[in-house]
Amino acid sequence: MIKADNIRKKYGELEVLKGVSLEISEGEIVSIVGASGAGKSTLLHIIGTLDKPDAGTLTIKGIEPGKLRDKKLSDFRNRAIGFVFQFHHLLPEFTALENVCIPAFIAGKSQAEAETKATELLGFLGLAERVNHKPSELSGGEQQRVAVARALVNQPAVVLADEPSGNLDSQSAKDLHKMFFDLRDKFNQTFVIVTHNEELANMADRKLEMKDGQII
Repeated sequence: MIKADNIRKKYGELEVLKGVSLEISEGEIVSIVGASGAGKSTLLHIIGTLDKPDAGTLTIKGIEPGKLRDKKLSDFRNRAIGFVFQFHHLLPEFTALENVCIPAFIAGKSQAEAETKATELLGFLGLAERVNHKPSELSGGEQQRVAVARALVNQPAVVLADEPSGNLDSQSAKDLHKMFFDLRDKFNQTFVIVTHNEELANMADRKLEMKDGQII
């Protein structure tokens, strides 16, 4: 599903990634751990095509995003990659259903198709009764589940999660972690998760540790 080979990245004189290589299979849940500044989020942003490496190659589902022009890269990112961040980034003026539909609308799907998929996902994530609620009417855990549904609505090849439970209480965090595995079991969804949460990291199929810009 994902192959990164000798990825390098510098910001000014600071070398953040020093030749990172990894392979991730379809349906695999991989956690990435390490101290702050180890390069975890930078690697995740490069896998997510939000940033470009200075050297090395990245392939996702047989496609090299680095070779795509801006418009095609944006389309690829929208369709192939889902993002879940520590803060849910839901749009406050829209309902849960509308928030989930947004990436589908960007991908050119009809309102009926987008709403059908969004409703299915929200129901699977235990939010069937909350679809018409705005973020301010939802708990932190519910908001993050809406964000997960939004990441999944285009049936992406991979979901990238950066500290997804970092802003949640312990019970909501446990519920979110279990949900990732339920989603993998139901949809064969691939996840790459950057986390400081040891429990979540150890639940993954593989735990990769980063130190000083490399996987150790």
